Amino acid sequence: MDVNADMGEAFGRYSMGPDAELLELVTSANVACGFHAGDPRVMDKTVADAARNGVVVGAHVSYPDLVGFGRRHIGVSPEELITDVLYQIGALDGLCRRHGTTVRHVKAHGALYNDLVGEDRLAAALADAVRSYDPGLAVLTLPGSVAAATLADAGLTVRTEGFPDRAYTAEGTLVPRTVAGAVLTTAEEVAARGVRMAVGEPFEALTGSHVTVRVDTLCIHSDSPGAVTFARAIQSALHDAGVTVRAFA
Repeated sequence: MDVNADMGEAFGRYSMGPDAELLELVTSANVACGFHAGDPRVMDKTVADAARNGVVVGAHVSYPDLVGFGRRHIGVSPEELITDVLYQIGALDGLCRRHGTTVRHVKAHGALYNDLVGEDRLAAALADAVRSYDPGLAVLTLPGSVAAATLADAGLTVRTEGFPDRAYTAEGTLVPRTVAGAVLTTAEEVAARGVRMAVGEPFEALTGSHVTVRVDTLCIHSDSPGAVTFARAIQSALHDAGVTVRAFA
């Protein structure tokens, strides 16, 4: 099972997330590419630190929304999304080459990630962009989503992702952060849910029913309070459950 974290989300003099500590605990890093967070210096340092720790680098692409941290729904056209995604992957890959690594996967951020779940036009545009840059790149998305089907139909490698620190609906989608109980807050809860996701066992949805999601990677949000504690707890719980932790790429 891969364990990933979104990082490189500082900007200028503003810091965000315990990246250095997380890079000792995760196997893949989704690095912000300047559209929702990050700047060339932050991106470069994050890539260098990831390479030094043997962590696989992916492009964390977003709508152009620095002010809203990529969490606002922006009605871009498919053509705009294609060029925006290519721009972000290319920028990050250039810095990766400086440090002897390359971009190995792509993951959308925030509102774009959520929009891709159900919008085939956007999913097709993302597929076009990734295929144009490097058809060997994997793409992370929610299992059972429109994006997962569209990307797979385009011949791309899809890696499904689970969020052990988030509440789920009975349909297997994420509960919006604005809903009470949408974010899990204890390491015990997060670790237990991570193991259930990793081994394909059902867990409780916010409504009280049970849901099963089959995933290739578990995401830890670096901007969540307790992210390092969560990462350590997940690593320990996976080890105790006999699950090997390694990068999918």
